[in-house]
Amino acid sequence: MRYALLIVLGLAIGIIGTVMTMNALNRGPHIPQSLMHMNDFHMDGLHGNIEQNHCAVTDNLPHLQALRVLSNDIEPAFLPIDHEDVFKQKASNMRATLDALLAAPPSDCAAVGAAMTKIGHDCKSCHQEFRN
Repeated sequence: MRYALLIVLGLAIGIIGTVMTMNALNRGPHIPQSLMHMNDFHMDGLHGNIEQNHCAVTDNLPHLQALRVLSNDIEPAFLPIDHEDVFKQKASNMRATLDALLAAPPSDCAAVGAAMTKIGHDCKSCHQEFRN
């Protein structure tokens, strides 16, 4: 009786261990989700700067630069997907918007707000088409 109990206990522990290991191995990288969190973080930073009236170029340039660097990872994080050419064009549009903003950084709160609107439009355009 004692041996049967130990065998059942061993099998149960083995099954639980196997399931936990398989779940850990099946989890893919969280790059797409992390990329979106970082984009949100920097957009929130821009929004916070507007609320605090910190709208000098030096206040907002780090957030815009970070958004531009993150935009380089959009395709590697999400591809392959259906309609890749459309997705790539939308990512390219985002980079073009950020490049223009970095070439002539916003220098007051109204300009930062307008910049956020442009960036938000690019984000929304992609999310409407590809987000599930």
